Amino acid sequence: MTGTAARTAIRTRGRRAFAAFGGRRSGTRHPLVATAMVLPLAVLLTVAFGGWEAVLTQASSVGVMLGR
Repeated sequence: MTGTAARTAIRTRGRRAFAAFGGRRSGTRHPLVATAMVLPLAVLLTVAFGGWEAVLTQASSVGVMLGR
């Protein structure tokens, strides 16, 4: 219990240092900004794991089923 005050003081100092750089804004991010952030990672994962072929296979399967 004696170290609790020291840890609290260190954490508080860290929060003040973080707040000096602008901190976090509360609220939500605009959907277009969120999309722009996620899209490069989604493309990378699609290419890296062969997801594009899986999408094409599923699309062609659905096309065949709808064509019946």
